[in-house]
Amino acid sequence: MRVLISGAGIAGPTLAYWLARYGFQPTIVERAPKLRTGGYIIDFWGAGFDIAERMELLPEIRRKGYMIQEVRVVDSSGRKVAGFPTDGISQVLGGRFLSLPRGDLAATIFCKIESSVETIFDDSVCRIEQDDKRVRVTFERGEQREFDLVIGADGLHSRVRELVFGAEQRFEKHLGYMVAGFEADGYRPRDELVYLMFTELGQQVMRFSMRDDRSMFLFTFADREPGGTSASDLPAQKALLRSRFGNSGWECPRILERLDASTDLYFDRVSQIRMDAQPGLWTHGRVSLIGDAASCVSLLAGQGSALAMVAAYILAGELHRADGDYARAFASYQALFAPFVRQKQEAALRLRVLFGPKSKAAMFIRNQVMNLVRFPWIARTAFSRDLVDKITLPDY
Repeated sequence: MRVLISGAGIAGPTLAYWLARYGFQPTIVERAPKLRTGGYIIDFWGAGFDIAERMELLPEIRRKGYMIQEVRVVDSSGRKVAGFPTDGISQVLGGRFLSLPRGDLAATIFCKIESSVETIFDDSVCRIEQDDKRVRVTFERGEQREFDLVIGADGLHSRVRELVFGAEQRFEKHLGYMVAGFEADGYRPRDELVYLMFTELGQQVMRFSMRDDRSMFLFTFADREPGGTSASDLPAQKALLRSRFGNSGWECPRILERLDASTDLYFDRVSQIRMDAQPGLWTHGRVSLIGDAASCVSLLAGQGSALAMVAAYILAGELHRADGDYARAFASYQALFAPFVRQKQEAALRLRVLFGPKSKAAMFIRNQVMNLVRFPWIARTAFSRDLVDKITLPDY
């Protein structure tokens, strides 16, 4: 079967890997001119870790990743006011936990398929027509091709979802925050293997020191516009960050100086995709969705990339098991994965207070909880609920 996959992020190449292994003919189309390398530091654990192991990716992921030792909250003078060591997380997850830049994970997966799977960069889907035998796809550059199936793995702002299922507003649940991130070379100071957070009411700046003298910065801030702050181009996005953080303490003036020189800024709403009211959930005929396109859990969950790999593994496996009966495969994929990802979306909502408490009381409680997690038995209790993945991966 010929399967078009829209999106070369995490979900798309993972799906292509497993489909090719099962004898399908996947093609990836990606609107970016080359593989995206930006993004922010992600935490990687759980069932996604298991999928990476089955793909023989763990040695490379471990080489590129970081074993963060401490999460530390500081005040405007840099003094520690809250935090915890990550030992408790590692114990709960059996040591199968690390952090790495999202772009590094994407590149590691893509390297497994780039010589064996057709990939079209700098193009995207602009029209989809389907009948009971095929899907006819028109690309932005004008080419038309036919496929047996189309899978949207093109993220929060999925073009496939818009074309087949309807406007983004129908499914997006904006969580009231914006996020922005960038990297800089040669920044000082450095705090090795420490994730630093400076929090003010309704906003937060995070810093992490990486290899090769690089540092990554992440801004999160409460959104003052109900539908999401409008800042469509790079100058407007930088201006917005300067207006929000220009009078902040800690290292914010120095960080904003580095922002001025950056040409690669990640900037977006913090949202979830909820398609529960959609009759076919993530499926319409020969088209289906995976990853953030289907069920974005948001930055707050910290596990979107790992969940995308799990969804891709299950969808490919069910298509293989169904022996061409795509309708049965889509239904099985949704039955296995939907309850699991809904739990993750609910867990993300409980974590909102970590990313920019909107009152002094909320900030005080957040800090006290983070300090309590220093104790191993409290850490095990706190992390077991939301970090341990309660799903059994089929062996296809």
